[in-house]
Amino acid sequence: MVRSSSLHEEAPLPLELHWSAADNPLPQRSVRWPGRTRRPTTGLEVPPWLSTGPVHQPFDFQAHVRALCADIVRHCADLKHIDVSRLLFGMTQARSSRRHGLQARVTPMRFRHGQLTRQYRGKLYQGQRYFVEGREMLYLVTFYLPRFLDQDFDEKFITLFHELYHISPDFDGDLRRHEGRCSLHTYSKRLYDAHMAHLARTYLNNGATRSLHDFLRLNFAQLQHRHGSVVGVVVPRPRLLPVLA
Repeated sequence: MVRSSSLHEEAPLPLELHWSAADNPLPQRSVRWPGRTRRPTTGLEVPPWLSTGPVHQPFDFQAHVRALCADIVRHCADLKHIDVSRLLFGMTQARSSRRHGLQARVTPMRFRHGQLTRQYRGKLYQGQRYFVEGREMLYLVTFYLPRFLDQDFDEKFITLFHELYHISPDFDGDLRRHEGRCSLHTYSKRLYDAHMAHLARTYLNNGATRSLHDFLRLNFAQLQHRHGSVVGVVVPRPRLLPVLA
């Protein structure tokens, strides 16, 4: 007798994932308060001159952070190689209310030097490829919410530059690599963060569009109070899958 579990084998994961506003939109989810979090009842009012979009609509985190990053790239020479239309911005739900911890991460969609496949222990592997409106995404930039939104203004900006600076100058789906053992962050995280702070200050002092970063001056509770909810795109991290040579 055939066991029932054999009749329902899991389908293999697809090598490509496609999203389109017409028939398969990017999945969105409301950001929740982490468990056992005491929700604030004061300090929720927002100055009316801060622009965060229509107050009767949920705050679309992806749309706002994408518009801001596009403006950063336009004004920052060190990031001019980035095509923001090929970055997929997403979020993941922070499990605790601690402000300290991982704020964001950038996931490359290709291997070293932009290679689509790599050999590992005698097998050939390929990372899943993501397409939005028919355009292939080369990087997935994920923010931990609401933790990221609860940082102070300067820390949020440094985090944005930190993640964008990881993108390879060749914009080939790989990460920027430095000389030495610490190829991704250089040998000193302190100096790396100081450089990101310098880039952020330069951007803010040289043509930044203020309305695009107004939302960074508010925390999660304020945005939720003003808009009713904060929503973000939730997609899985790309998986490595074996492929035929």
